[in-house]
Amino acid sequence: MERSHIARACAVAAASILGSYALMAHAQDAAADAASGTPSQATPSNPNARQRDATSLDVTVSAKRLDRARNGLLPETGSSVYRITESDIDNMPQGANTPLNQVLLQAPGVANDSFGQLHVRGEHANLQYRIDGIMIPEPISGFGQSFDSRIVDQVNLVTGALPAQYGDRTAGIVDIRTKQGNAGNGGTIDVYGGSHETIQTSAELFGSSGPFSYYFTGTLGENNLGIEAPTSDANPLHDHTRQGNGFGYLSYMIDPLTRVSVMFGAAANHFQIPNTPGLAPVFTLNGTPTFDSANLDETQSELNNFAVVALQGTNGAALDYQIALYTRYTRTQFNPDPVGDLIFDGVASRDFHSNQANGLQADTTYRLGEKHTVRAGIMLEQEHASFNDSVAVFPVDANGNQLSDRPFTINDSNSKTGYLYGLYLQDEWKLTSKVTLNYGVRYDRVDEFVQAGQLSPRIGLVYQPTSATTLHAGYTRYFTPPPMELVSDSTIGLFNGTTNQATGSQNDPVKPERSHYFDIGISQRVTSDLTLGLDAYYKIARDLIDEGQFGNALIFTAFNYERGRVYGLEFTANYKHENISAYANVAWSRAQGKNIESAQFNFGADELAFAAGNWIYLDHDQRVTASFGGAYTLGRTTFTLDGIVGSGLRSGFDNTDKLPWYWQLNLGVIERFNAPLIGKFDGRIVLINAFNSVYELRDGSGIGVQAPQFGPQRAIYAGITKHF
Repeated sequence: MERSHIARACAVAAASILGSYALMAHAQDAAADAASGTPSQATPSNPNARQRDATSLDVTVSAKRLDRARNGLLPETGSSVYRITESDIDNMPQGANTPLNQVLLQAPGVANDSFGQLHVRGEHANLQYRIDGIMIPEPISGFGQSFDSRIVDQVNLVTGALPAQYGDRTAGIVDIRTKQGNAGNGGTIDVYGGSHETIQTSAELFGSSGPFSYYFTGTLGENNLGIEAPTSDANPLHDHTRQGNGFGYLSYMIDPLTRVSVMFGAAANHFQIPNTPGLAPVFTLNGTPTFDSANLDETQSELNNFAVVALQGTNGAALDYQIALYTRYTRTQFNPDPVGDLIFDGVASRDFHSNQANGLQADTTYRLGEKHTVRAGIMLEQEHASFNDSVAVFPVDANGNQLSDRPFTINDSNSKTGYLYGLYLQDEWKLTSKVTLNYGVRYDRVDEFVQAGQLSPRIGLVYQPTSATTLHAGYTRYFTPPPMELVSDSTIGLFNGTTNQATGSQNDPVKPERSHYFDIGISQRVTSDLTLGLDAYYKIARDLIDEGQFGNALIFTAFNYERGRVYGLEFTANYKHENISAYANVAWSRAQGKNIESAQFNFGADELAFAAGNWIYLDHDQRVTASFGGAYTLGRTTFTLDGIVGSGLRSGFDNTDKLPWYWQLNLGVIERFNAPLIGKFDGRIVLINAFNSVYELRDGSGIGVQAPQFGPQRAIYAGITKHF
């Protein structure tokens, strides 16, 4: 794992030179063997086999050339980049069975939260996921992960002052470069399980035939720790989950400079909502005098699908391009306990939310000589969001007292179609051999629950005074539309006089966030083995977007603070020497907002009044966040560890308090075998939370927080991976 601030132009040039050299050397070796007439593994004696190998080599060379061209469409000049490779993931204690959110937790400035949420640099969500450079619209927030770590060849977390290429979600770009099939034919089968009755099976299959290549992977699993426990019990009640996901990548080389690719993926998850025993009944339900809260039966199901068709090419000299059509469908359904929820909450709401997004993305690069690289692109997206809630409630009087023990049902539904537009133009200018400037402009427009747009300048500078030192600085103007699928358009008046009545009637629309973002940093290679980095950032926001859980359904709702400020520091260290590797990241941040100005009906009058006159900490603010890890290989055995440390998320009235410090250490041992008849396979033993540090991520207090959640306690897992 490493952080990089090197100018993208330098990186692409180096990659191009190194990649070309490796491939040319391979070709020359093969040619030399063929010329000498000496049979070898690389050059079979059969002339037809030689011809097939030469064709395969040509396809591989062309694929690598197109990979470099595609990567060159994504500039990083002036931003901060943390790279995690397939090898880094494999060296984590859980390896490819590590959920993607936990992989990203090892990057600097990424804070952990309940329900699998991540907060990058003091932001709530606002992450943009890209696969091979193509934006995949975010799903409705839930508990499951949309992408499997198994698909990753390399994932880059790009933060800071982003180039004009990036719009929409800007807290961080999770740029996933997938595995492909043009490196050879093969696959893996993985079985993994252990504590909490965990059992998970996974498989990969990849290969190529002439200009066609493919990669497929799928995972199915279940366990009894689907969601963080609401109590300190190591084995929470009613917490079973079944999860499955799949991914496919198909590529066809039309000619040496052009290829078409198809990607698709699906994730289907079902969760029981864990119970807290011993709760006291709050409401009276006719025919049910008593109810044990340990027997509640709430569940949530989630489905996320996406597909992409892309045409990517280069003219071999100045022009590179990629044009993609994408679609994504996501839905979440919360199923209440129709009896228990009425007794404990006075509301039993069956909530169905869905969102369909279809879009076009086009990116181009044109090199104007040695000093200027011009990039331009466009993004068009249509979204259709809908919700259908069936809510059972009791009638109440003006003081909120229950009037009847017989509930009735109110149906609340709505739908909306919206549009997002974005286009950009930028120039990467190599001022000198040591200084690169990337400047440009981006225009974004949103036509959803509100209509708004913004022209945003972007500028980033990289200065490399020596081969060991790299400085970067950048300024960006951001325009962030609210997540359409999370904007509440409920008819508040429907629930007046019921146990689901809002505390207020004001519901101003959620606005796009507009911000100024400043970033500066340095990366220093101290020795050939050790690299250190330091980054500082400051964000000034108007209409800052945050999200919270309001009501018993575990679906988040967006709202705005009139003003916002987020700032912090990040320190990184990476060490690698022969068979030893290690990393450590420490981040300090502060995230605050003032005056809640939208979706106000979700808040109490006292909360609104306090936030109107005071800077308050955002509920996901965590002052100190750290991650660390390392691996040591001895022969065929690898010893590995990773861990996280946090100073605690916010809690209390208007987030004025904070939770205690917490930490978690995970250990693993990997043994690589090569047995007769069986062949190559890996065995793995994993100890999660090795010191059984019991910690609380949430205590149920704070803005938009409904229930407590605890981190995982000590657990042991084992797995076997067979390669073929």
